[in-house]
Amino acid sequence: MKLFTQLAVSALVAASFSAAAAPLSEERPDHFEGKSSETLEQAMSNLAEYNAKLHAMLANGDLTPKQMGEIHQLTYTLEEALAKLKDEVETMQEQVETVHLGSEKMSYDDVKETGKAYLDKAAKIVNQ
Repeated sequence: MKLFTQLAVSALVAASFSAAAAPLSEERPDHFEGKSSETLEQAMSNLAEYNAKLHAMLANGDLTPKQMGEIHQLTYTLEEALAKLKDEVETMQEQVETVHLGSEKMSYDDVKETGKAYLDKAAKIVNQ
């Protein structure tokens, strides 16, 4: 659960930076297209792969101009993956709220159905 919380916080922090940078992004053209994160599985895979690339570059000490360019390029994929993760976490929050309210109302079918959908999504994040 701790990993899930850390990922959720990371996604929300990244989203707040994206929102804060929105005026700049309107003035600057996109340079690269990030690797697609159409599904939660793709987003988690892209985060793992591109976090490892970023970690390796940062671990080598001083950064070269070439590495700075590579980092710039890989951040597009990280941003796409985090945006997808943010969307999925928001859906999961709604699902947990539905389960919560359903448990108060004794809505057995809603709790079972929505609870299972939530757990299916959560497993893709927590088990990574």
